[in-house]
Amino acid sequence: MSGSLPRRLAAELLGTALLVAAVVGSGIMAVRLSPDDVGLQLLQNAWATALALGVLITLLGPVSGAHLNPAVSLGVWWAARGTPGGLTLGGAGAYVGAQLAGGLGGAALANVMFEVPTKLSTTARGGTGQLVGEVVATAGLVALVLALVRTSRTHLAAPAVAAWIGAAVWFTSSTSFANPAVTVGRTVSDTFAGIAPGDAPAFVLAQLLGAAVGLGVVGVLQPRPARPTRDPEPVAIDL
Repeated sequence: MSGSLPRRLAAELLGTALLVAAVVGSGIMAVRLSPDDVGLQLLQNAWATALALGVLITLLGPVSGAHLNPAVSLGVWWAARGTPGGLTLGGAGAYVGAQLAGGLGGAALANVMFEVPTKLSTTARGGTGQLVGEVVATAGLVALVLALVRTSRTHLAAPAVAAWIGAAVWFTSSTSFANPAVTVGRTVSDTFAGIAPGDAPAFVLAQLLGAAVGLGVVGVLQPRPARPTRDPEPVAIDL
């Protein structure tokens, strides 16, 4: 990450907005193009979302890390706490605020592009099965991101994260929201990709639980290296 904090927050807001616009917009387009085939609608929605996510990570990763997801930001903060130069709790909180604002703005943008009203969704999504699906999708995402960081393979983040989300849309019962900011944004679009506001809190809680599970998985598979026995040289911390 090379940007100042304001630049990073702008990248997180813009990236999350475009991600949600891709999710919601492709859902609307899919219904219009394939009105009688829900399976094809989901395929079109998943494909567009995965492609957009890969592009956004490639574009914004060098600026902010392209978290675009409060669960990822909180996971990155927790995994790196106490590490010089790591994301601070205040920085993580600022990221989350920018992501939530971006999620709402992205849904509104998709609604405007397709000339549908911006209003609360009536699409019910709930039940134990879907919540378990959110835990699985978010745990896999957070574990993947942190494993790439700890093994110095962040150059693979764009294709790897896009592939995970694209696959999880199909193999999880919830169709893999895996992102609190995306979940909140989708409450204000009463379309194929929407979620009723009353169902969103349970999804967000499941996603945060999934993030904790993902942290546990990485802690077992890729433990953080031991701290040096002597104090390291001072470094600048810009978050």
